[in-house]
Amino acid sequence: MAKNINSISGWPYGMVLKRWAAKFSWLGQRLEMDQATILLLSTRALQILVYPVTMILIARCLTAEMQGFYFTFSSLLALQIFVELGFIIAITNVASHEWAHLSLDSVGRITGHPEALSRIVSLGRLIFKWYAAASFIFAVVAVQVGWSFFSQKTYQGLGWQGPWILLVALSGLLLLMLPFNALLEGCNQVAVINKFRLMQVFLENGALWAFFWLGGGLWAPVAAVAARVGQNLFLLLIRYRRFFQPFFQSPSGSRIHWGREIWPLQWRLAAQSLVAYLAYHLFNPVMFYYHGAVVAGQMGMTLQAVQGLQLVAMAWVSTKVPRFGMFIAHKEYPALDRLWLRTSVISIAAISLGALALWFLLFRTSIVPPVLTQRFLGAGPTAIFLFAAIFFQISQCLVVYLRAHKQEPILVPGITLSVAAGLLVWGLGSRYGPLGAAAGNLAQIIVGSLWFAAIWQRCRTAWHKPCEVISP
Repeated sequence: MAKNINSISGWPYGMVLKRWAAKFSWLGQRLEMDQATILLLSTRALQILVYPVTMILIARCLTAEMQGFYFTFSSLLALQIFVELGFIIAITNVASHEWAHLSLDSVGRITGHPEALSRIVSLGRLIFKWYAAASFIFAVVAVQVGWSFFSQKTYQGLGWQGPWILLVALSGLLLLMLPFNALLEGCNQVAVINKFRLMQVFLENGALWAFFWLGGGLWAPVAAVAARVGQNLFLLLIRYRRFFQPFFQSPSGSRIHWGREIWPLQWRLAAQSLVAYLAYHLFNPVMFYYHGAVVAGQMGMTLQAVQGLQLVAMAWVSTKVPRFGMFIAHKEYPALDRLWLRTSVISIAAISLGALALWFLLFRTSIVPPVLTQRFLGAGPTAIFLFAAIFFQISQCLVVYLRAHKQEPILVPGITLSVAAGLLVWGLGSRYGPLGAAAGNLAQIIVGSLWFAAIWQRCRTAWHKPCEVISP
């Protein structure tokens, strides 16, 4: 009898592969590892892998003062939240409720209920007008603010003016395109968007590294943003051109009523956005102004590493936002709770392990070269920032759940905590440096986590009918 070439010791290859596929499929389901999550986790993992390369290049190719400018550029570019006014989050959540009645056909055109299509189109036309004005205002204001801020001290040999102006201009163009990515995510195109973001990591970091290596200095972030702009143009104008075709004509049916359906959520998000700068983006400017560009660079490097961990851990939850919205639209609250709890537990566990690993890697091993370790804050401030990131992850999981209902019940605590964070970072950071800023940040995040948990419990009870106790 001829030997079966598809077997080893009597075990057919096909049977082995099927058994292994079944095992991995079961594990993937338990860990909520659908395609969108795998792609986003791949993007976050790739970002984590490229962070060390970027940090080494920053330490090698930029002076300590230039590193301070590099990270403070990013903090001042965050001024766009003052014109964006929380619309991005509202777009995703509002679109997901309409997409419950729509889908894409085989060639990428939107099909489904005509009224839902009309409302999606009206939303897209609204956000184009909004962001066209917002991006222009941002570009004009940001150039003036940055020029005034950086001109207060003189740093010999640092030609920051040209890079700053072009960086703001490109960031304004990117701001104009970003809401359409949010619209696609709300329309459950999460897997494609995450594949796009995975490629974006290669393009953006490739441009950044090339300019660093060639001695481009502060022109490197300009090249990175230019790469992002080019890829966004490809996504919106080529990859999804059929999706956006209906948006070039006025909707013929029902429309999204901004004042009645979006503004009740958006104004709460906007109010928080106006003070969120104090909580998330004030660290580098405070360090730059009171302690110089070198300390600002150390703060920026540390926060970038911490935020990288947060991006990875948030992947499990953020990719489920469209499904959360669809569950809510169909009043499938037990399914919503089960999915949210599983993904939140995994997310919090991921950032806890990541924070512990990062701290030991930096301060208890010799793997990281001293030239790079010196560009971070010390062991104490870094440990405080990492510990705060774990509590922040808890609060973010709670916030995602609440906002999926197109509600914003955390307005008052959000504003209160952001103002408190800004005052603590400014007051303690200006006097005690990075250690004071880190301690103030941790204090307000712990208080916020407890506050948000109480609000989550109250709102879930009020919004849902009585249902079974959820379990992971």
